[in-house]
Amino acid sequence: MSETYLVEPDVGFIKEVGKLGGQDLKKCFQCATCSVACPISPDNKPFPRKEMIAASWGLKDRLIGNADIWLCHNCGDCSTLCPRGAKPADVLSAIRAYAVTEYATPRALGKMVNDPSKLPILLAIPVAIFLVVGLILKMFGVNWLNFAPTGDELWQADYISNYLVDIIMVPTFFAAIGVFALGLKRFLADIHANALLEGKTTQKKIEPVGFVQALIKTVPTIMKHGRFTECGENKERATAHMMVLFGFIGLFIVTGAFFAAEWVFHIEGPYSQINPFKWLGNLGGIALIIGGILMIAKRMGQKDQVTSYKDWYLIGLVLLLGGTGLLTEMLRLGGMYGLMALVYVLHLIFVWALFAYTPFSKLAHLVYRTVAMTYAEYAGRK
Repeated sequence: MSETYLVEPDVGFIKEVGKLGGQDLKKCFQCATCSVACPISPDNKPFPRKEMIAASWGLKDRLIGNADIWLCHNCGDCSTLCPRGAKPADVLSAIRAYAVTEYATPRALGKMVNDPSKLPILLAIPVAIFLVVGLILKMFGVNWLNFAPTGDELWQADYISNYLVDIIMVPTFFAAIGVFALGLKRFLADIHANALLEGKTTQKKIEPVGFVQALIKTVPTIMKHGRFTECGENKERATAHMMVLFGFIGLFIVTGAFFAAEWVFHIEGPYSQINPFKWLGNLGGIALIIGGILMIAKRMGQKDQVTSYKDWYLIGLVLLLGGTGLLTEMLRLGGMYGLMALVYVLHLIFVWALFAYTPFSKLAHLVYRTVAMTYAEYAGRK
């Protein structure tokens, strides 16, 4: 006898998917063209047809805890070939955005990150934090802001104390990791439960060793953007995404190296322009800017693809991070220290926003997709 499943439609979920870019969902008449067209969909229980059906019925629990929504790379092949213009790729993108908010804590902050009207508040938060912490440091005799520094060697730390920066940035970074950890714990439990329910796996529990081995196999695919290159409609997107990915990786390495140099090895800056880490940082910033520009050009030319606020937020943050970082360095080298200080403050605000809001933004897909692809490898989804 087949298992009975009680359908409990969530109308609110359907409306939210529409607001996040999946407004053409109801055009779907379940012909399965999307699943046939997708070059990276698994042979067993392929996507995105079943996800389109579940979304139409408002089956939120069957979707946000479904690893398959993350295996989709939004290449657009299914949307181009859809006879009804339902745009399955955009629907799955909207579901992923909803899932990020659902798994991140607190959810209220996740909703704010995806609400353009709340952007001024989100940017005001780091400004307030820097001011409050700076005033506290001032009480302990730390001159955290100085627009008239003295000495022959002028650089960022003469204007804004590194104590102020690191006291704020380090806890924010680890808080973001904590938010991801809590979300991923629930996410893994949900995708495994759904996989058991749908017959995608027979293992009762996830074996940590096997999962780590699957992760090791998955990382090269992510680094090479192998799934992107299998797509037909938007294959060239791989270039922009790889530039942004490697740009962030390079800047993360540079930040970690300079943090260790200052606080562990006590090697104070400024560092030579021929320092290899300086070169890596500059290349990372340039990669961010070029990748961001390529993303904008692609989206502006793709008239049939939905571009929502969450997409522009990510692209804007990428460009602002790379632009203010490189401009700070150029102004310092040019001796324009007052203007440099202003740009550096803006750069710090955007860096803080990157750390604090990543678990709630589209950038979180880097983590959730990695976990989903690893689970697919672990469960044998080919």
